Amino acid sequence: MAKTTRMASGPIGKGILGKEATAVRQRVEAMEKLMEGIITIPGTNQRIGLDVILSAIPFAGTTVAGLMGAYMVWEARNLNMPKSAVMRMMGNVGFDWLLGAVPVVGVIPDFFFRSNSRNLRIIRRHLDKHHPSSVTINQK
Repeated sequence: MAKTTRMASGPIGKGILGKEATAVRQRVEAMEKLMEGIITIPGTNQRIGLDVILSAIPFAGTTVAGLMGAYMVWEARNLNMPKSAVMRMMGNVGFDWLLGAVPVVGVIPDFFFRSNSRNLRIIRRHLDKHHPSSVTINQK
């Protein structure tokens, strides 16, 4: 697994709760990992997270996962990302919620459609372009 190294950590004393781009990047990366990759399926290289696990709980689990995914959209809005990007992210979360809302079989498409990973890519693209000091370098 890749080890992450920070290029610039932002102002001292702001920490992970700050509003600067580095803190936002840390929070959304942590949320994506929690939702999409906290457990590795034995014998495979495939990772699953709370999004798939919560989908096993009919409707309520999918709704909780959708609300947690909406947190990343909220962070994107706070970054003043373009409305088109925020709307695309909302569409990803909404589509994931619809897929997961299907009783019993909703876990299967939720396993393959990773809205949080898609949304993280959108946020990273914005941060890399507009806040280059928050860029991370992945090392093996």
